[in-house]
Amino acid sequence: MASAVKDSRPGYGQLLRTPGAWTFLLPGFLARQPFAMLTIGIVLLVQSTTGSYGTAGAVSATTGVSMALFAPQSGKLADRFGQRAVLLPGVLVHAAGVSALIALALAHAPLWALLAVAVPTGASTPQVGPMVRARWASRLGGSPLMPTAAAFESVTDEFTFVVGPVLATALCTGIHPAAGLVAEAVLTLAGGLLFAAQRRSQPPVHRAQAGDLPRVSALSVPGVRVLIVAFLGIGAVFGGMQVSLTAFTQHIGQPGINGVLYGIFAGGNMLAGIACGAIAWKVGPRCRLLVAYGLLALATTPLWAVTAVPLLGAVGLIVGLCIAPALITGYTLVEPLVPAAARTEAFTWLTGAVALGQAAAATSAGQLTDRFGPSSGFLVPLAGTALALVVLLALRDRLQPRPSTVLVGGADNGRTAEASAVADGRERELASA
Repeated sequence: MASAVKDSRPGYGQLLRTPGAWTFLLPGFLARQPFAMLTIGIVLLVQSTTGSYGTAGAVSATTGVSMALFAPQSGKLADRFGQRAVLLPGVLVHAAGVSALIALALAHAPLWALLAVAVPTGASTPQVGPMVRARWASRLGGSPLMPTAAAFESVTDEFTFVVGPVLATALCTGIHPAAGLVAEAVLTLAGGLLFAAQRRSQPPVHRAQAGDLPRVSALSVPGVRVLIVAFLGIGAVFGGMQVSLTAFTQHIGQPGINGVLYGIFAGGNMLAGIACGAIAWKVGPRCRLLVAYGLLALATTPLWAVTAVPLLGAVGLIVGLCIAPALITGYTLVEPLVPAAARTEAFTWLTGAVALGQAAAATSAGQLTDRFGPSSGFLVPLAGTALALVVLLALRDRLQPRPSTVLVGGADNGRTAEASAVADGRERELASA
């Protein structure tokens, strides 16, 4: 199939004609919708019951840290035992955790109780986005459609970040402070079970065979570790924007426009993602990542000084436009850097890094807001992206795949697209033997 794809120019139309793609795209789209509702739903509920942005940020951060720490283990288990085996118990535990968190918050339980239940809630968050990306990588191999698939997935993710926060905010402010989390739990359970039922499209299970080399973690690839730092910075933008926009709109007495402002920010991300997938890039992904990340750090600079709603919306739009190129390129680099047997794990490391960065930013922005006012929280996205950019520039050589080599014994050797496709074919043969 990869050779057939190479005969035509990559594009969304070509991508969506990939055999079997729609069998996992539609369920995956539904299953990932609640992902963007979780942290903002926690912030709105806990702030409503405690009156503190710092407390709300701490609970949200605990959920994010737990998600970041457990997501790679979920990805590793999915690579080894299959996605369905991980999803089925995960969505049940997550729905129970969210229900317990709602009950404790409404009962004005102490902070330690909220933090305790936030741990399993975050740990069990279904990693549907990485699983969909792993399905694309399994089907496309080393074809030039992989960047298009990464862009398509980024657009899908960002669409959820347009709809999710707006929906959660509308439910929390218009119906009940807990309504956003109730909807998140219901959608997670229904969407996750439907996605898990699509067994034919999931990547082959990479079970250990006699004589196989020891299984290695995606984290052993230096390039993945560099990408994790970059995605931590991107998470800092998401977390800092969520808490700071909530505090800003509350401060000016217009809490209802919080979801609109965050939707504008996420909408810019989505529009840029659509454009990235439609462009036939002649510049290498490493160079694109460095340029995009520099622009992102620059775009976050004026956020803390903006006091007018229209101007804040405009700056947020620009920040959103700068996120997608960095995010898409980072995901694209996974395919040539990481062997197929560890790709779901690699994708979950990156998704977990976004969650961890978002959690740390939510905590920091919440503390700054409580002490110095709503505008101070906007300094967090600037600090996070600036620090990550320094690391990217210093370690950029680790993002360059080395040709015609494979990952052996944990050494970082990278793979070209052609070598990746050949190796993936051999792995599929082993899996079906």
